[in-house]
Amino acid sequence: MRTSLSRGRPARAAAFTLIELLVVIAIIAILIGLLLPAVQKVRDAAARAKCQNNLKQIGIAMHAYHDVNGAFPSAHIETNTLYYTGWGIQILPFIEQDNLFKQYNNTKVNTDPANSPVCQAAVPTYTCPSDLRAGQIIAPETISPTGASNTSLMYMASSYKVMTGIGDPSSTYTYAGYWNEIQTAQKANPQGRGAFHGDGQSGLSPERFSGITDGTSNTIFVGERHTKTHFTRGPFWADTFNLYNAGASWPYSASLLPDYDSCAAQVNANYCKYGWGSLHAGGINFLLGDGHVTLINTGIDMTVFAKLSTIAGGEVIPSF
Repeated sequence: MRTSLSRGRPARAAAFTLIELLVVIAIIAILIGLLLPAVQKVRDAAARAKCQNNLKQIGIAMHAYHDVNGAFPSAHIETNTLYYTGWGIQILPFIEQDNLFKQYNNTKVNTDPANSPVCQAAVPTYTCPSDLRAGQIIAPETISPTGASNTSLMYMASSYKVMTGIGDPSSTYTYAGYWNEIQTAQKANPQGRGAFHGDGQSGLSPERFSGITDGTSNTIFVGERHTKTHFTRGPFWADTFNLYNAGASWPYSASLLPDYDSCAAQVNANYCKYGWGSLHAGGINFLLGDGHVTLINTGIDMTVFAKLSTIAGGEVIPSF
């Protein structure tokens, strides 16, 4: 008896239906939506940690500079209305940038073409990863010694400024301005001097530890200055002209915004030129004189912020 063998068709592989495919896509989209904020938070935390470490390195360098020179560096040095060196250049040997420091000619003005290679150099310690200007060579809006408009002289952008103390709201002058502006700010607030200021022609000299009678743990040394707008008004580590490497304290919270144009829309733009700001969530990183870094909320009482900006104001500083 012949047995007939029937040829069976191969089984058809199971496939996704359109509905199943849409469900899978929806689940993936939900997972991505949940993961992205977490990834962003990790990135933000890493950037903040790097920025805080930069400030700590600057603090160590400031202390080392003091040990060697008997005083802290100057915000800038002005002689015969000409600008020479400043703090960002002076501490280079103490942040492992001695070779770069040796290329800067202190006998020539800051804007001399011979100093341009240094002024345009990238120094990682001076750059916060969250700063939108990071790594960019930009023409500062104005240039020393006259404050004339500038479009050709280029500097490397940076993220930090030194604190010069209390600015005078009536004149908008600070301890970081021209020599005569510094003298006006000093007359308005004799005890408003910060740890750094314009030295030389102003009559001021670099500060010493012994002059910080408010206590180094109560005195701001360096802080972040980021801005979403008007990049030409941000800091430049090697530009020693007034507002480009130094800031002040004002009675206006707008001066703590990380947005120059938004600040200038609310208050006199001169306050914004010497302002602060950070793109980190929660506040602005500041280095205090004892070397520790703290995050100061932008909602801080501005009278407390002013007290933190001086070295010998004699104030009692509440918790902030």
